[in-house]
Amino acid sequence: MTVETVVLTGAAGRVGSVLREPLRRRLHRLISVDRAPLAAGSANERVHTTTLSGVTDLLPIVEGADAIVHLAGIPDEAPLPDLLEANVQGTHHVLEAARRTGVGRVVLASSNRLTGCYPAAQTIPADLPPRPDGLYGVSKAAMEALARLYTDKFGLEVVCLRIGSLEPEPAEPRHLATWLSPRDCAGFFWAALTAAVPGFTAAYAVSANTRRFWTLDDRLPYHPQDNAETYAHRFPAADAFFTDDRPQGGAFASPAYTLRHLTPAQE
Repeated sequence: MTVETVVLTGAAGRVGSVLREPLRRRLHRLISVDRAPLAAGSANERVHTTTLSGVTDLLPIVEGADAIVHLAGIPDEAPLPDLLEANVQGTHHVLEAARRTGVGRVVLASSNRLTGCYPAAQTIPADLPPRPDGLYGVSKAAMEALARLYTDKFGLEVVCLRIGSLEPEPAEPRHLATWLSPRDCAGFFWAALTAAVPGFTAAYAVSANTRRFWTLDDRLPYHPQDNAETYAHRFPAADAFFTDDRPQGGAFASPAYTLRHLTPAQE
């Protein structure tokens, strides 16, 4: 698939900040969108300051684009109403804007936390049922369900990248499995934009970690370059994380991580 113009939502966030420069190098035009003010980084980048609170605001921004990379949303555990508004409703606005304007492909930022309650000792493919490790993971499961609906009903091509732990370097034992280096992050997103994958695709985006939890999707023509095992000497007690009954989500899967976001009525 040839792409020349891409809309990037959530461009000021962690993933967006990693993607903007590589996308500017490869594209004829990058349209970067965020609720925070942005400055264009090159002559071929346009910036918009807006929220995703409605479809009509998005229509003139995405009109004429070849693809949308949708990163905007709440990136961690939060009260469910907030997650539904930002992550699910926001995604719906993007998909609906793509449908109305004829954008051919949408790449969505899903998350490994959609399957964070699977055991750390198990390697899983992307086609297993969701086992979210919290409310954030639930919002990503709903987002993927919306994407599947827009593929099946309206013929939109959607790639949901279940992003690993995007960090400059691994910072904890869990990252020996889940680390996604900035270089590999850019590679996976470019593959998701350009690969010949019609319909709906859910795939993990993770570096070539020796201990990774997830299998990669061969339909995305990118082979990760970095391996968290290079940093394993920093975590001498890490083996215990991968041999006991801990969930893949680690601390994210603990009851305490979600209970602090529940109202008394929900508890």
